[in-house]
Amino acid sequence: MEMMTSSGCNPDAASYTFLVNHLCKRGNVGHAMQLVEKMEEFGYPTNTVTYNSLVRGLCMRGNLNQSLQLVDKLMQKGLVPNAFTYSILLEAAYKEKGVNEAMRLLDNIIAKGGKPNLVSYNVLLTGLCKEGRVDEAIKLFRNMPSKGFTPNVVSHNILLRSLCYEGRWKEANDLLVGMVGEDRSPSIVTYNILVGSLAFHGQTDRALKVLDEMFAGGQFKPTAASYNPIVARLCKERKVDAVVKCLDQMIYRQCNPNEGTYNAIAVLCEEGMVQEAFSIIQSLSKKQNSSTHEFFKSVISSLCRKGNTHPAFQFLYEMTKRGFTPDSYTYSSLIRGLCMEGMLDEAMEVFSIMEESGHRPDVDNFNALVLGLCKSRRTYVALEFFEMMIFKGYMPNETTYTIIVEGIIYEEEKALAAVVLKELHLRQVMGRNTVERLVMQYDLEGLSL
Repeated sequence: MEMMTSSGCNPDAASYTFLVNHLCKRGNVGHAMQLVEKMEEFGYPTNTVTYNSLVRGLCMRGNLNQSLQLVDKLMQKGLVPNAFTYSILLEAAYKEKGVNEAMRLLDNIIAKGGKPNLVSYNVLLTGLCKEGRVDEAIKLFRNMPSKGFTPNVVSHNILLRSLCYEGRWKEANDLLVGMVGEDRSPSIVTYNILVGSLAFHGQTDRALKVLDEMFAGGQFKPTAASYNPIVARLCKERKVDAVVKCLDQMIYRQCNPNEGTYNAIAVLCEEGMVQEAFSIIQSLSKKQNSSTHEFFKSVISSLCRKGNTHPAFQFLYEMTKRGFTPDSYTYSSLIRGLCMEGMLDEAMEVFSIMEESGHRPDVDNFNALVLGLCKSRRTYVALEFFEMMIFKGYMPNETTYTIIVEGIIYEEEKALAAVVLKELHLRQVMGRNTVERLVMQYDLEGLSL
């Protein structure tokens, strides 16, 4: 790997650290580790920030053991992990192997002289709660002062969420009473936990009272995230008038509905009340003085991103009955949503529907489907579809080719991907910058331009 710039000057260590972080975020940890080795060869001492990027990158790929080996190796070089390093490792441990493994790891860290901070214990607290071991989480919470840490508002919120969703209201209330003082006072997250859990248990009246207290006190301004669980519960209970009233209150309090709100309203579709849901969405469009066309595009896209593609199609049907003509962006949203839900055959059928309705698919529609097929490890189906696209006279763009190359890589055919990439560059359908990015990101060997 060449470490000199075209001018012959060495970039500073900060530039290399930035590159390491960038490579890790792109999933190319192996290349990042090679870069770190070169940094050391050129006399740049590796710092904590740099190797934290490597540790996080490995953990994100499920390589906890390799991360631990890297930390041991760097400690031998005199580099001391910081609290952020430990929190990364502990979170990876409970996600990959369970919270018991994370606890053993913490004991091992302490035995080696490591000094984890409060964040590390909050990670363990989260792990216990996610595994449903709330009583053990309470015990850990109470023992934190003996370990030299006072639980903060985050610690309280983690435990409060589990207590509330389990309906352990007295314990939750006792916990709330103790949330007084620096770093422990209730936050907007605390109140949203209360609202969400009350709505989950069907206590929407109490949830609305909590919102009123937030608004009346003036300390916190409710957001859409505060209202959405209530809207969803009211929709689940088919209380249309109450839904309208709740949404009116949101708008009156200058709390703009977001995609979570649209998905909450879509619950009405699950209850067989599609027209009522559509009327509510249509009313929101008017109250927000937004373009009807743009508003419905946003709603369809929001539903599809959250995996609510069926309600999205139901809304689309109601929209077209009222004169709405779907555009390319709307169709792409539907295709992406179907692919995300694993309904690949249905996604391909969308093209037939478009052509039958006189709407010629464009390259963005094709790219949406090709991407969905490749992400589902059906790259060869994507290639067949790509050939059909060419046969019908649709011209691919650089994005299409990039998706195809990445799809081949996902099929663990890196050598083939390198050959295809080189051929595409020779045919001048992929720019040099894109090719170099793919080579670096996926560590494609033997590709010279």
